[in-house]
Amino acid sequence: MTPTFPDISISTDRLVLRPFEEADIPELTAMMSDELTATWTSAPVPYTAAEARDWITRRAPAERAEGRGIVLAVHELLTHRLVGSVHLRNTNWRALATEVGYVVAPWARGEGYAAESVLAVAQWLFQDQKFERLELRTAAGNTASQQVAQKIGCLSEGVLRNALIVRSRTEDGGWTDIRTDLIVWGLLPEDLEDAPGPGYRAG
Repeated sequence: MTPTFPDISISTDRLVLRPFEEADIPELTAMMSDELTATWTSAPVPYTAAEARDWITRRAPAERAEGRGIVLAVHELLTHRLVGSVHLRNTNWRALATEVGYVVAPWARGEGYAAESVLAVAQWLFQDQKFERLELRTAAGNTASQQVAQKIGCLSEGVLRNALIVRSRTEDGGWTDIRTDLIVWGLLPEDLEDAPGPGYRAG
């Protein structure tokens, strides 16, 4: 039987990370319809409420139930607004290694929420789940995501050449796919020993 992550919520001083709920559909739809999100993710374009509903009710829960990872919605503690999402995926239970991806809503960018939420998940992963490696992959041109990786203590481990497809706007307002390099970042438990962590509470 494949191991699975627990059905968990994690909180920091500013954020609550928990499974998505159907009430999140409107905010998730808006977040995933953003131009930067469309550029750097493989989310469908256009992103509809039906897509959000399918993700929340079927696909995201299946990530955990089938042992591939876990999907957490990130909410502001005070306002309960959807800040973003954190997704652990491609989990290798024998190696105790997994990969993290994240999205931040346009209104919440520049507040440090991505680093705070990913760091809290990393601390939970290493301390509670006894994992040994967290991997993060960023497109060569996605400097904001690279800054998040550096901020939480990841080390750049190399480049996968021509390994990713991202989107770019065309002159007529549509989208076209372009190939780009992928930077691989790694985080190990010892990399967090000096981390100025937000601290986390899991429940």
